[in-house]
Amino acid sequence: MTFTLTPTTLPESHAAPADVLDADFYGFQTLLSDAEQRALRGIRDFLETEVRPFADDHWDRAESPRHLVPRIAELGLYGNAFDETREFENSNVFRGWVAMEISRADPSTATFIGVHSGLAMTSIAVGGSDEQRAEWLPVLARGEQIACFGLTEPGHGSDTAKGLETTAERRTRADGADEWVLNGAKRWIGNGAFADLVVIWARDVADQQVKGFLVRTPTPGFTATKIERKQSLRTVENADIVLQDVVVPESDRLQRIDGFRDLAVVLRLTRAQVAWQALGVAVGAYECALAYAAARVQFGKPIASFQLVQQKLADALANITACIGMCVRVSQLQDAGEQQDHHSAMAKAFVSARVRETVALCREICGGNGVQLGGQEQLGIPAGYGIARYFADAEAVYTFEGTYDMNSLIVGRAITGIPAFV
Repeated sequence: MTFTLTPTTLPESHAAPADVLDADFYGFQTLLSDAEQRALRGIRDFLETEVRPFADDHWDRAESPRHLVPRIAELGLYGNAFDETREFENSNVFRGWVAMEISRADPSTATFIGVHSGLAMTSIAVGGSDEQRAEWLPVLARGEQIACFGLTEPGHGSDTAKGLETTAERRTRADGADEWVLNGAKRWIGNGAFADLVVIWARDVADQQVKGFLVRTPTPGFTATKIERKQSLRTVENADIVLQDVVVPESDRLQRIDGFRDLAVVLRLTRAQVAWQALGVAVGAYECALAYAAARVQFGKPIASFQLVQQKLADALANITACIGMCVRVSQLQDAGEQQDHHSAMAKAFVSARVRETVALCREICGGNGVQLGGQEQLGIPAGYGIARYFADAEAVYTFEGTYDMNSLIVGRAITGIPAFV
């Protein structure tokens, strides 16, 4: 069951409508169709029973809950934007709400799904041939294999458009078949420690254009090493990847990718979802702080009754409400086919910045107990409602899928017509 505040904590006259989260102060969820809201409730129940209660433990051990892969597939959470994997296509607004709900329970699980279903599967959907789409999208949607997305390099993050060093060299075998030889390194690759398939982005040595390749991880010359001692999104098993003379057949080159401009289409589509994911971090943190403020008694009263605590809660909720409005609108633009790069960039930059503010306010409400992973059960607060995990995870969400600075410059270019990236 979903943990909610008791009526004595949240007066009935001020309570949100049934099935609408307390953090959805303006009731944006009601913009969804009845069928979408029913589906969202089912997903929420799954997250509250099978994900959130165990999230702190997985985070502490830095291990991905791989046993959830088939359950997530059963709920249709992989690749539901693609014709090959769904009988119907849900709206982008609905998919945004789903991303928010998953991140609200556990940002690491949301990141795992975002990499597998968002970045990797969208790369295949956008850049793959009909044959590649038919081969891979259904398999990945069923969770039978796990995919990841290899763009960032040890020396290149924000400047990958110009600075990508991983190379791809085309050659013809003795039997006349074409193949590619990949050399280079990738870093911070989510799911990379255990993925079956990696979408590798490399620069063609012949024409200097960025191209995409489907690399099966057992391929000779491919190695992935889990990055240890992370302090954010610990459940996501990021990897350092080395490609040393990795041979990929021409049939595994993404046939509809001819340069970074095509890759940018993938990033535009996924960046809006990352804004929703960031929003989920703020919502999860707010719920932790609200529950804690209701349960924690000081000076003979719940701290929720103190003016300074209420001010922090009000500021956090205002941030969340503004972010929901922006996320809903950018997804509506996507549904209408009107979304541009700068729309997604503004949403990601603004929301992730407000999330940073919000989790700081919420951690402050939790005082010294806010630096402990879990440990709130003595107050009657269920496992998974501790603030520390959200506080730490917000930092990674703020950074990936384009830093705040880079996304701001994309918006600045749209405003002025002048690129200011260097």
